[in-house]
Amino acid sequence: MRLQHLDAVAPVSLEPPDSVGGAALYLGNTLPSQNISWIEIPVWFIADLHIHSHYSIATSKAMEPESLHRWAQLKGITVVGTGDCTHPGWLKELQEKLQPAESGLFQLKADLATLVDATVPNRCRAPVRFLLSAEVSSIYKKNGRTRKVHNLIFLPDMDAARRLQAALARIGNIQSDGRPILGLDAKELLKIAKETTDEAVLVPAHAWTPHFSVLGAKSGFDSLEECFEELTPLVPAIETGLSSDPPMNWRLSSLDGLQLISNSDAHSPVKLMREANLFDTDLSYAAIMRAISEPNSPEFLGTLEFYPEEGKYHYDGHRPCSVRFSPKDTRRNNGRCPKCNRKVTVGVMHRVEKLADHPSGRRSPGARPYKSIIPLIEIIGEVEEVGTSSKRVNKAYLDLLSKLGNEYHVLVEAELESIRRSGSDLLGEAISRVRSGQVDIQPGYDGEFGTIRLIDSQERDQISGQLGLF
Repeated sequence: MRLQHLDAVAPVSLEPPDSVGGAALYLGNTLPSQNISWIEIPVWFIADLHIHSHYSIATSKAMEPESLHRWAQLKGITVVGTGDCTHPGWLKELQEKLQPAESGLFQLKADLATLVDATVPNRCRAPVRFLLSAEVSSIYKKNGRTRKVHNLIFLPDMDAARRLQAALARIGNIQSDGRPILGLDAKELLKIAKETTDEAVLVPAHAWTPHFSVLGAKSGFDSLEECFEELTPLVPAIETGLSSDPPMNWRLSSLDGLQLISNSDAHSPVKLMREANLFDTDLSYAAIMRAISEPNSPEFLGTLEFYPEEGKYHYDGHRPCSVRFSPKDTRRNNGRCPKCNRKVTVGVMHRVEKLADHPSGRRSPGARPYKSIIPLIEIIGEVEEVGTSSKRVNKAYLDLLSKLGNEYHVLVEAELESIRRSGSDLLGEAISRVRSGQVDIQPGYDGEFGTIRLIDSQERDQISGQLGLF
């Protein structure tokens, strides 16, 4: 699949200002089929608010405060969610290692920060703040069907987290997994969160994922109102998830009044900022939540997005049989795998098409700009033709950051010529293609991530030779 997305942040070459995590971007307000029109907006900081701790199942042991503090700087993130604050062990660790910073935010204690900062390249060093967050998995029956819905909860202080822990512990086991699995109606979870503190904010997580989301094909609902009923006005936003992007969500007028936020859902530090949010607010819990809660807020500037085709549930399919289907293919085959005749997993694109009341290309009123990115370590891995976990890629990644600055700066702001000098001609060309949306992706399906190709084997020598002439 050849993509020609409009990336709603144009490549620029601006030095980051002295403010916390600050940068400047050109954020577009048009769709691919429209004429490009750019406006300049200052971006004060980046926030990634959905992650998991080492207490969550299938999560790296490195998901601890020190490592998060380090990787947030490498990525260019100013505010990172703690994740898993409903887990007693993780909250205890947070209390031991963090200290209060600005109102409702926390920072790594000074002695720990000094040790960690010594491992961060000078060009990447910047303040990092933590915001209390958690994800709760609700599995319950409603309207004759089993529902499996994941929700994010944001909290303003440790006392609120302890009160929420106590309330949820009366319902089920909150210690076996950082993301507790409870037989609790999502509506009741929202009620409990608000009873814990008026400042709590609940946002449906990865809202389109087939198996565990509010709008998912397997176990979700056809609308937020069906899930949250009369409490729906208390839900200010949804998290779009890796397999969808803002234009897909703009096709539903029922989502027009909601803020569309994006986060990494990281299970290892390197996955931070594969999606994130751009804010121009005071650095405080209340200001960040206000920007999320007000759909037309000028303080919420937009999002950094995974290419949705790379998400592991973008297309339909049946992974055991290696069958990948577009929605059209699925309908043609009556929803069945042609190899084994089992039902295929209906992906996000198909589900959006089913619930949408507008065609592709429609822009929601008050829609925020977005920028589609590919993690830098994946780009380097393709250029070097080795796996992203290899020592070679890790060394190249840190060398590049040492020379140019954090990953966000490299992906979005740095001059291509600087990238070529600091990395290679091929790396400069690859990042140029990501910025312009010239990306080949075989879409992800049924739990299998999509595969990206930026430069094919026939182009490698040609690009190196051509660029070498200049």
